[in-house]
Amino acid sequence: VQLVESGGGLVQAGGSLRLSCVASGLTFSSYAMGWYRQTPGKGRELVATIDNGPSTGYAASVKGRFTISRDNAKKALYLQMNRLKPEDTATYYCSVISLGYWGQGTQVTVSS
Repeated sequence: VQLVESGGGLVQAGGSLRLSCVASGLTFSSYAMGWYRQTPGKGRELVATIDNGPSTGYAASVKGRFTISRDNAKKALYLQMNRLKPEDTATYYCSVISLGYWGQGTQVTVSS
């Protein structure tokens, strides 16, 4: 299984970014997927999840600002991040939740 994230970068507070994750080596449509984030010295925080319903779930800190989606035909997972805040600065990872696979991460930095 391979997960490759992209789309991170530097953005001003209030701006937007769209993260992508492309999966290979698994039947993508069969699995719930998630976005996590991590900052130095802290554990990984679950940001958003999407199952194959697709039903979605969000951390309270991002609800109303972030939107998770998937395209099973492209084996792709997305995270649309709007109204970004400096506290959203982190490395973002996609994951096949039930299998414990992770991508290499993509850095998001939000300047104030």
